[in-house]
Amino acid sequence: MLKIDDLMAASGVKFGTSGARGRVSDMTDRVCFAYTLGFLQYLRSAGRLAAGRDVGIAGDYRPSTGRIMAACAAAVQATGCRPRNFGRIPAPALAAYGIARDAPTLMVTGSHIPDDRNGIKFNLPTGEILKDDEAGIRAQAVELPAEALAADGSLLQPPALPPAESAALEAYVSRYLAFFPRDCLAGLKVGVYEHSSVARDAFHAVLTGLGAKVTRLGRADSFIPVDTEAIRAEDVELARGWAASGDFDALVSADGDGDRPLIADAAGHWLRGDIAGILCARELGAAGVVTPVSSNTAVERCGWFQEVLRTRIGSPYVIAGMQALRERGLTPVVGYEANGGFLIDTDIARDSRRLAALPTRDAVIVAVTILGAARRRGMPVADLAAELPERYTYSDRIKDFPTELSAQRLAAFASGDAAADRDAAAAVLGPAFGEVTAVDHTDGVRIGFANGEIAHLRPSGNAPELRAYTEADSAKRARDMNRICMDILNGWRG
Repeated sequence: MLKIDDLMAASGVKFGTSGARGRVSDMTDRVCFAYTLGFLQYLRSAGRLAAGRDVGIAGDYRPSTGRIMAACAAAVQATGCRPRNFGRIPAPALAAYGIARDAPTLMVTGSHIPDDRNGIKFNLPTGEILKDDEAGIRAQAVELPAEALAADGSLLQPPALPPAESAALEAYVSRYLAFFPRDCLAGLKVGVYEHSSVARDAFHAVLTGLGAKVTRLGRADSFIPVDTEAIRAEDVELARGWAASGDFDALVSADGDGDRPLIADAAGHWLRGDIAGILCARELGAAGVVTPVSSNTAVERCGWFQEVLRTRIGSPYVIAGMQALRERGLTPVVGYEANGGFLIDTDIARDSRRLAALPTRDAVIVAVTILGAARRRGMPVADLAAELPERYTYSDRIKDFPTELSAQRLAAFASGDAAADRDAAAAVLGPAFGEVTAVDHTDGVRIGFANGEIAHLRPSGNAPELRAYTEADSAKRARDMNRICMDILNGWRG
């Protein structure tokens, strides 16, 4: 018997946001088989999975994804359940299909990070696993079929995946075509930056189905790690180049597994995810909004919502926060992250149409809602964003920064003594940004300055990266602050 907690320590494949994440070389068939067994055993012990039930599987376009999907399917079969292959589709499409049918699902994806890494997102029949579920999975002890595994951890006879089904993708597209008014995007010219995102076909189907004229741009055969929080210089230039043609009212895209959006205005400027989230929440008529501590403070300053709740970074925390607001009687309740991923906790009704809750990150909803708002109000996307208070955020990260070193460095600002923490922050960041007035430890270290600026330092939960989020009254100042933070953090390596 092998305990999942011990497997985490031995393999280096650990829990990130909503599932396992690690280097492809560490995510052997054995490891993926064991994690899947642990997840399904956990469901069975909780009375949420019976033998013979369907378990949905899908994945992104990474080279390693097919092999990992097959290993997961083998584990599903070993538990007496039936694996269903929904192909390469957006993570929210898979989750929505499972929620509608009270079935668990597994999404093989490394999201936005490079393809030398991958992961498995676990979805309960009700949506993403939360932190209590993660603890339950880690506590499972599983029995592996030693006779079926080679010495290197590969399956000796990996099963062929079942034929791919289109049902989940079709249901996802229908979700939006049924809710938004027909031709609500008529007349809009939209470029879809497809790269290697599994959302590319869904974007095309939904946008054209609602009347937009769509041009497909930048499709890639190899995987491109598009990060919506730290947008690559190449993607900035691509958007500007496409916009310069004058052919588009907006550009849209998403990360690898289609749960984090990118929306650019007619000039090719990508909106920050925490701005897109506010605009989407407003257009959907949200009463309660939940967002992590790293998101732009314009959400409170705009005064558009009855209540705004801040959480730690990560969709499980946002989901828990949404549940808390719902239990207090607020509706509709939505959430979003700084990466733009948008979550809906309660059904949204409009005229005679209903959009079912989808408490997992989604990208398509953000693009369609913002484009629909622009057309309905007869104004460019840029003017929608201009209605917000002038607060600007910027973020970047240092790759290959050991998580242990991040924790060690940030511990200097988390002594437990508030005055000492402010002094420590002032010694490091004060010379560049001025007087430190507050240090928030909700997630990482978020430092407030007397001039209203903010610098937030935090290790990634999905990869060995150290991130910096900055906020100021101008876009240039937020970028400049971030560059200074990057210089300081790079100096921490030595």
